[in-house]
Amino acid sequence: MTHTRRASIVQALAIALGLFATAAAATAQVRIAYQTVVEPAKVAQADGLYEKATGQAIEWRKFESGAEVITAVASGDIQIGYVGSSPLAAAASRELPIETILVAAEIGSAEALVVRNGSGIAKPADLVGKKIAVPFVSTTHYSLLAALKHWGIDSKTLNIVNLRPTEITAAWQRGDIDAAYVWDPALGKIKESGTLLTSSAEVATWGAPTFDAWIVRRDFAQKNPAFVAQFVRITGQAYAAYRKDAKAFIANTANVDKIARLTGANAADVPELLAGSKFPTLAEQAAPALLGGGTVKALTDTAKFLKEQGKVDKVLADYGPYVSPKHVQAATQASGQAVAAAR
Repeated sequence: MTHTRRASIVQALAIALGLFATAAAATAQVRIAYQTVVEPAKVAQADGLYEKATGQAIEWRKFESGAEVITAVASGDIQIGYVGSSPLAAAASRELPIETILVAAEIGSAEALVVRNGSGIAKPADLVGKKIAVPFVSTTHYSLLAALKHWGIDSKTLNIVNLRPTEITAAWQRGDIDAAYVWDPALGKIKESGTLLTSSAEVATWGAPTFDAWIVRRDFAQKNPAFVAQFVRITGQAYAAYRKDAKAFIANTANVDKIARLTGANAADVPELLAGSKFPTLAEQAAPALLGGGTVKALTDTAKFLKEQGKVDKVLADYGPYVSPKHVQAATQASGQAVAAAR
């Protein structure tokens, strides 16, 4: 074999290996944790818009609580995850390497405390001595504790048990619990034989607002800023479509069916559940009220409350490193470029 021939083969192999590496990088799978929360971006998820925008294969994994998502993100098994403000504050207090990239929803009536018919609970004071189920370190757990504080009820006088949403539904049907603070689809199921005592919309007026957020592992964001920006852009577009014309959005039965399929909620309940939260647009995200400052304050206040309740060991001096508006800013720029290119 001549030197020229050998060199040609080596060069061909190098090119082939380079193409293989490029293909492998293009198909590298990103693992994203979602929950059964009813929100507009489930439509984009169902339609594969995230994969189209990023050019990446995505493995979507369903979780039942923010605490479980945080554990998966902390282990490195999940790169991007959907969590509530309470588990997010707890994770930041533990100084996990994460940052908030988007406020997914400002929670209102989409989360609520429901008491079982026949439980003997007609008013808050009747909760004393009863068994109340809630996913621990979730937004509903935070709201429950805040509501009890508002009512002047010592949480130790209740039997508060840690159950996941599906476990709450099963325990409710067996009559094992007297009340539960949860979100859909479990919320819709327990409402069928229960009475609303309060919701997170009311608890927010008592000084304890809650929100959901998308978080990312900091190392992943540093290595894949374009992916994160596109993820934020697609999510923001879904929120904007709903906010622009909610009636038209839900009038499209395909949208409702996709959300119901991914969340397990009854299709008939989806419009009311969407109305139970506010979904900030990209323009609102980086403003002072949210990622521009308000979210940091909210996390600080939540962490202080959790510390008071013995749910976290410490409160950090600054939660700023765990909130980043730069991904929203990059997403906004990408949206502008896409619009300009379409003209």
